[in-house]
Amino acid sequence: MASRNRLIPIQLCAFFTLLDDRLGESFVFPLLPFLLERFTSSGVTLTLLTGSYALAQFTVSPLIGALSDRFGRKPILKICVGGSLVAISLFGITLSLNWTNILPIWATGLPLLLLFIARIIDGLSGGTAATATAILADISTPENRAKTFGLIGLAFGLGFAIGPPLGGRLAEVNPTLAVIPAALFALINLGLVTWFLPETLPINSRNRLPKKRNLNPFSQLSKLFRNPSVRKPCLSFFLFFMAFNGFTAILVLYLKEAFSWTSALSGWVFALVGLIAMIVQGGLIGPLVKQFGELKLTITGLGLLTIGCLLIPMANQENSIPIVFTGAALLATGTGLVTPCLRSLISRRIDISSQGTVLGGLQGLQSLGTFVGGITAGFVYDQLGQKSPFFGGAIILVIVIALLIGIPLDKRKAQVI
Repeated sequence: MASRNRLIPIQLCAFFTLLDDRLGESFVFPLLPFLLERFTSSGVTLTLLTGSYALAQFTVSPLIGALSDRFGRKPILKICVGGSLVAISLFGITLSLNWTNILPIWATGLPLLLLFIARIIDGLSGGTAATATAILADISTPENRAKTFGLIGLAFGLGFAIGPPLGGRLAEVNPTLAVIPAALFALINLGLVTWFLPETLPINSRNRLPKKRNLNPFSQLSKLFRNPSVRKPCLSFFLFFMAFNGFTAILVLYLKEAFSWTSALSGWVFALVGLIAMIVQGGLIGPLVKQFGELKLTITGLGLLTIGCLLIPMANQENSIPIVFTGAALLATGTGLVTPCLRSLISRRIDISSQGTVLGGLQGLQSLGTFVGGITAGFVYDQLGQKSPFFGGAIILVIVIALLIGIPLDKRKAQVI
């Protein structure tokens, strides 16, 4: 294990990378119903745009994980951050142009197509979080891994505390302004990774490139699920992100259409989520894991998420602000507990030489869950009513709790997969 002084700049670079990844989403994602209202108002189209990023990320996450296990973390991270910068720039340029003065009638669908292309490019270079997570795994021990992974939640929280309210304010002036800070952060991050991040994966710990068939994302997931020590946690991981990203993908559209909330007010909901997640994962998660263990905290967090998911659709026009903000606080606390603890439950059961592959696989699971959950929520929202995605998400969360109850603590030697 490297000295503490050497670890600090690595942790800072990994943290900023995770923060940049979250800011790229949080400046824009909560505002999509407002940014896209001149193109579409369909819940399915909105969640398809969100899901196209996740689906593209799913297809390449095994490759990115395997490449980082073979060639090291730094070169792969540079490629991913550069791709995100290109995607954010294309997204912003598309939003900034007055297409009605440029395009003929028959080409009016081009701006929406360009937005999809930008999201797909971002997804194809979306190994940023998985590679940064692998860096944190490289420099942590099994005992402090949950605490180290708390940096992921801290970055998530800080990104949501800054991005949505600032993006909401900027979007009220001009939609393009909400994208500019995201592009600037990506540019700064590229410089930090290039000049300040050392390589964290020793040459003697690197794997050979797997066979092509093993780079199939479904083949990679099959490997994960064939490992009995991580099968239930991985299924729980997928279902958790399916539920969570399902109702969060539709939340802003729901608040806009049900209660006529503005982009700025919606942004403050996500800011609250970010602030609470930052407190939980940035400061509380380490002591809580030592006191209660990862499994108990995961189940507790899922319970809080379920309550929050059921509370939000109970709001009406008169009490929407206190009810929604209370529900969001429960969602944030639950997510702050579940995300690092569930990742750590899986990561600590896997040998160090497979961390990049496994964490890339988890990123794929998260992306697949995000895609399936978002598309399902958009369809359910359009066909069954505005509140349906929240009730459906609560049912899935209860299933996850049932899966995790009774999982034994795995004390066996970590496995190579």
